[in-house]
Amino acid sequence: MVETKVENVAAENGKTDGNGKVADEEKPDKKEVKPEVGKRDMEDSDDESPAVRKKMKQETKMSRHCPYLDTIDRGVLDFDFEKLCSVSLSRINVYACLVCGKYFQGRGNNTHAYTHSVSEGHRVYLNLESHKFYCLPDNYEVIDASLGDILYVLNPTFTKNLIKKLETNTKESRAFDGTMYTPGVVGLNNIKANDYCNVILQALSHVEGLRNYFLDENNYKNIKRPPGDQSFLLVQRYGELIRKLWNPKNFKAHVSPHEMLQAVVLCSKKKFEITKQGDAGALLPWLLNSLHMALGGTKKKKSSIIYQQFLGSMRIHTKKILPPDLEPAKKKEFEGSGEYDWKVEESPFLFLTSELPPPPLFKDEFHENIIPQVSLYNILSKFNGQTEKEYKTYKDNFLKKFELVKLPKFIILYIKRFTKNTFFVEKNPTIVNFPVKSIEFGDLLSEEDRAKHKEGTTYDLMANIVHDGSWEKGSYKVHVLHKGSGQWYEMQDLHVSDILPQMITLTEAYIQIYERRSSTTDVKMETS
Repeated sequence: MVETKVENVAAENGKTDGNGKVADEEKPDKKEVKPEVGKRDMEDSDDESPAVRKKMKQETKMSRHCPYLDTIDRGVLDFDFEKLCSVSLSRINVYACLVCGKYFQGRGNNTHAYTHSVSEGHRVYLNLESHKFYCLPDNYEVIDASLGDILYVLNPTFTKNLIKKLETNTKESRAFDGTMYTPGVVGLNNIKANDYCNVILQALSHVEGLRNYFLDENNYKNIKRPPGDQSFLLVQRYGELIRKLWNPKNFKAHVSPHEMLQAVVLCSKKKFEITKQGDAGALLPWLLNSLHMALGGTKKKKSSIIYQQFLGSMRIHTKKILPPDLEPAKKKEFEGSGEYDWKVEESPFLFLTSELPPPPLFKDEFHENIIPQVSLYNILSKFNGQTEKEYKTYKDNFLKKFELVKLPKFIILYIKRFTKNTFFVEKNPTIVNFPVKSIEFGDLLSEEDRAKHKEGTTYDLMANIVHDGSWEKGSYKVHVLHKGSGQWYEMQDLHVSDILPQMITLTEAYIQIYERRSSTTDVKMETS
């Protein structure tokens, strides 16, 4: 009787097998496995207990039919700024409201995003970490193909075919607000005094090998860095900025480099700031070396994309100068010691530093200072291996000669315009006359070294950074060549305009980037 009673109860609950026996899962000796409670999920709120989070996760449903998608305002969406909650300033679990564009934390009950959805009636949110869309306060995940353009603006991706097309692309893109723009020729926002950073970022974004490397995140996302190393943040932010600059589907025709600049301030330990004017000539070598180290670079020639594009080498001939007031016997003794002979060492370089002749001290008959001019080839003669220049230290004086041995694909020329003394910084206004095309750097090499350059030694200008005004109140702008269209553009923060190549040579050039001419470039020149 007892057995039949148990079978009847089990049968009522549908728990018997075909023979009328109780199913195995109901046997008392079988232990029930409980799910783990308390595991944190990035999509859940930080403000709730594990039990509430678990319950909320179970209640989250998926829907392909959300009635609130028409409330999304793409005109207010801006993913360039720091991803932190506008109320709690927390970076954890941040959602973007797609109706007003503000960032809020969490999506469970009593969180900032939930409260905002109830009080303002803004329903659609995007998790900036997981890239999933949610409808609040109903708390269901929204799956809709029409939201793909928002995800692409948040994180643009480039295939190898798309990267190749960028080199020859001449088409303009239309932003969401109707503005026409050319991908890569996009203004950068000046937050306060960061124009010296903007020009460097704009110029480097047109260095082909560097740009193509950072457009594909797979090239560097698996690089391992030691725990607590902040320098890799610079690589991530720089990659994000390059992808945004070349994004053909932007919602607006400008980009804010806010997150990149925050990374520069953090990694340079406030050596470079966005609240006061800095020196673009000091930022460029720091940025190149920091990116090289963060990408796992070593002293080897091809250990990072930075060295592959910019690393060249030169021979430095050094000779110590004899003191002028020596007795003849002492002078002969010193000359025979070998300490005052020429010494040669080979040194790598990422950029070349050239000096300008000093400006005139006196005014002309019209009581105006004459602005001197100098040829580019004159200031490059420093590197021909014959021109001697004296360098003074607190102890000894030296004669030095510089001889280029190996030329990189891209040559960065830094024209030293500023000299600092005890009281102030003085600017040299000398104008450098330079051609835009067909600069022959092979003339600076020896015949033996020139023969080793199978790729050629002819270079074309591709970026020109200019400093206008005095050191304290001056401003920066950059001229870049868009290779696809062959058009030169002048960019100063958000202002972008096309410019004639003849006008570029009249400016006070500060930093220039030259690209080695390839065989395809020669063909283009002949056809044009």
